[in-house]
Amino acid sequence: MVIAVAAGKGGTGKTMVAVNLALALHRRGLGAQLLDADVEEPNAHLFLKPAWEEREEVLLPVPTIDPELCDLCGECARACLYAALAVTPQRVLVFEELCHGCGGCSLSCPAGAVGEKARSIGSIESGLTAESLRVARGVLEIGEPKASPVISRLKRRLDPASVNMIDCGPGTGCAVMTAVRGADVCLMVTEPTPFGLHDLEMALDMAAELGVPPLVVINKDRAEPPEGEPLRDFCRRRGLEVALSIPFDPEIARLCSRGSNLVDAFPEWQKRFVGLYRRAALIAGGEAA
Repeated sequence: MVIAVAAGKGGTGKTMVAVNLALALHRRGLGAQLLDADVEEPNAHLFLKPAWEEREEVLLPVPTIDPELCDLCGECARACLYAALAVTPQRVLVFEELCHGCGGCSLSCPAGAVGEKARSIGSIESGLTAESLRVARGVLEIGEPKASPVISRLKRRLDPASVNMIDCGPGTGCAVMTAVRGADVCLMVTEPTPFGLHDLEMALDMAAELGVPPLVVINKDRAEPPEGEPLRDFCRRRGLEVALSIPFDPEIARLCSRGSNLVDAFPEWQKRFVGLYRRAALIAGGEAA
């Protein structure tokens, strides 16, 4: 089972939910693992403290031009959808940061002048925590604009025999869509603020386009009106289930700021996160443990 933990807005508590859910299920013997797909700023390791055992480079093929064979016909540039090639009267310019590694330029070259070389854009690291929970993360190289290839490589580590938690980055762009695509259910972590509600709506539209069923988790929740009412009214109108509410509590904020976890500090939260998994399994059509 694959559970994506996402939200349109940053800072809603996606990592807190993903980490505590993974810990709760691992301690129940459900074979959970966590993949940190927020590759621009992965931070799940701050709460889980794994010992990294493996590192794999993520390589993207980019074109090279053989000046002896190239006749400057321009077919390669015309075939490129990302403007990564430009033909001048003297030579073909290659803008590696714009290249998506599709290989279309090589296929289109009638002279066979376009080759390829590997370019590192990031890495995948994996390891175990002290209690043997498997953790993997993608790390995008500083200055690289494309996170999706790193996330796609990270998702190769999904284990069909485990409950896989994918901690997504913020927003609803290509990187988050790559992380959510193919998941069995998407936990939408939001907060009872105008920004949280606005970005939740965008994230729900994204999940609908991808065909992934959503389940709402409200973090920093205030039970008393008027703060929480617009968000809950929205969920009722859209027929969305609020599967878990995490209160606006200074003690929880202090725990997170120290890199501690709810399931370690408060035993009752272990049961609540297991209950969240059961709801997610039902939404996804799977079997709850």
